[in-house]
Amino acid sequence: MPKDDATAATFVREDGTYPTVPLRKPKVSIAVVQTISRPVNADSPEQDLKENLKYILDSIDRAQATGVSDLLCFHEFPIQGFKRYSLEQMQKIAFESKGPEFAAVGEKAKKYNCYIAMGALTKDPDWPGHVMNMQVLVGPSGEVIATHWKQRAKRGSRKGSEQFTTCIYDVLDRFVEMYGWDAVIPIARTDIGNIAMSAVQYEPELFRCMALKGAEIIVRTATGGFRWEDMMMCSYHNEVFTTVVNNPLSLHKDRVGFEEYGNKNNWVGRSSIFGPKGVVLAEAGMFETKRRAVIRMAEYRYEHRLPDVHFALYRHVINQYRERYDPNMWLSYVPKNGADAAQYLKGKARWQTGSSDE
Repeated sequence: MPKDDATAATFVREDGTYPTVPLRKPKVSIAVVQTISRPVNADSPEQDLKENLKYILDSIDRAQATGVSDLLCFHEFPIQGFKRYSLEQMQKIAFESKGPEFAAVGEKAKKYNCYIAMGALTKDPDWPGHVMNMQVLVGPSGEVIATHWKQRAKRGSRKGSEQFTTCIYDVLDRFVEMYGWDAVIPIARTDIGNIAMSAVQYEPELFRCMALKGAEIIVRTATGGFRWEDMMMCSYHNEVFTTVVNNPLSLHKDRVGFEEYGNKNNWVGRSSIFGPKGVVLAEAGMFETKRRAVIRMAEYRYEHRLPDVHFALYRHVINQYRERYDPNMWLSYVPKNGADAAQYLKGKARWQTGSSDE
């Protein structure tokens, strides 16, 4: 879809309905699988990646052994783990969404006739030199049926380090030219519901747009912490189901559970499933576990309509807003690490520091 078709395409229906496909059954079971995070040796990652993949495959078996779920949700980096890798290291451990790692996950999805969602660091031959934070949905056929890029990263840190994986915002013009505007905020229409996925936090506008495009289940991921209330309000304001999966506290020496965050800020665990109006359907503690909920999707879909938002009141303000940093900055240069990203962004912010006199 060319860029010019952004205004011509119909992304949101005027009558409050949204496109769907028939459901496989009236009730849908969802599970959040809170597995530990183990970073890999990025200089020689093969064995660690193999072990982590096996651990996730075993975790799928364990999760389905205690009540088969139609959708299993894992956290942001269950196979590669989280660490402050450099771009060079990320390129060594990143894998393609159509590669053997997700083929192995697909065999489990096929075995249990379920969908499996998880995040990963990915690479793509169409994007040489870039590494993406990608949410991947594997279907009951065993195939990858959706890949949702992280849309943006919050930048402007004063700590001298920035996130530097390539987000859609960083390469927006080329992304739209290649995939169209619909792919910026994609919806996977499946027989268990309309699913949108993202690792973005603290940006309710994104999830509002997902809901306006017909998302019924918003799958969110984290590693090392998230604000539980941010996830709950996603369902509260948009009348959708929301899942979030974080890593737990780790009691194993070789597996990192972000204990420093757990001890100080309780930022480990608490993976949850929320229903419309923010109702808590399931919530995990701080340790490795699975939590499951059964939702009445057919009943929900029959009555559900798009969020009732009065944009006529707000459009004049939104149209004047300008982002701190312009999009497309990663088209000309991809930072090599967090410090390099911070240095690269110096002097490029539109916003002034300090207060204004007017």
